[in-house]
Amino acid sequence: MKKFIQTFSLFLVVLLTTTQILAQVSSDYDKTVDFTKYKTFRFEGWQEDSDKLVNDLDKKRILESFGEEFSSRNLTYTEQGGDIVVTLYLVIDQKTSTTAYTNYNGGMGYGGGWGYGYGMGYGGMGMGMGSATTTYSENDYEVGTLVVSVYDGESKNLVWQGISSKTLKDNPKKREKTIPKAVSKIMKKYPVQPPK
Repeated sequence: MKKFIQTFSLFLVVLLTTTQILAQVSSDYDKTVDFTKYKTFRFEGWQEDSDKLVNDLDKKRILESFGEEFSSRNLTYTEQGGDIVVTLYLVIDQKTSTTAYTNYNGGMGYGGGWGYGYGMGYGGMGMGMGSATTTYSENDYEVGTLVVSVYDGESKNLVWQGISSKTLKDNPKKREKTIPKAVSKIMKKYPVQPPK
């Protein structure tokens, strides 16, 4: 039983840590809109100054990645007007995860008896208990949520929104690869895919 508890605890820890690594991506769009009619796009900027949460290099990586994704869908970037207008919003939340590990030693039981013979007598009764120790550990981490909103340039109505949430890791060397991958995952939910 002790081996089972240890194995299950290890499985649970692995499951929780791997689900935090994977990005959660979702999207929604106006199903009445013909997205193939859009030919140009422009960036409106970052909502609520959320760009101040990232450095200039990462901002550039994010904008370039979205620019490449829209361009691969035969949309042309423009600085004025634009059939669609793209805004970005970033939120970084501080989170804490708690892990508990219980180490259980021993068992529980009782014993005793009684009998008769020349005279009446009885045996003693006994009871014993094992011990358990629970250790808690806390892990602080950050979850970043990137929201891309696409508006119709003429009506100003929201037509598509993609959202990605992921546990952030402070490894600047990998961001050059991870940011384009994260943007690509979001854009896979866009109604128009790149031509093959």
